[in-house]
Amino acid sequence: MKMQPYYHKAQYYETDQMGIIHHSNYIRWFEEARIDFMSKCGLSYRQMEEEGIICPVVGVECSYKQSVKFGDDVLIVPYIKEYNGIKLTIGYNIYSADTKEICTTGESRHCFTKDNKIISLKKISPAFHNLFEELKKAEVEI
Repeated sequence: MKMQPYYHKAQYYETDQMGIIHHSNYIRWFEEARIDFMSKCGLSYRQMEEEGIICPVVGVECSYKQSVKFGDDVLIVPYIKEYNGIKLTIGYNIYSADTKEICTTGESRHCFTKDNKIISLKKISPAFHNLFEELKKAEVEI
């Protein structure tokens, strides 16, 4: 499965007083890219939620390598780092769309719940489980 990266143009309102993207916005970008990634694979958050399955964030990390400024175009590449049916870790690489240099790396960690209880996706929804297993093999072109 070949995936396209998520494209984002850095907006003025996302910057701090130095004209650099404020650190909190990268977490939002991770979420945008994650939702786009899953939708492109045929698995939307809405679909999961309609089945009563929630995928909350239980942890997030972000490392800044190079500044992104207002007007910069970036490519965000999400990928499955770990998945075991109960826990999911998604990695993110943010690249300059112009130079292809890496600007930011990070990850978000998730679990799956239904009726406020942690579940095994493999048992509750084999179709979603199989899709996540396939996504572990997905290749992304930059």
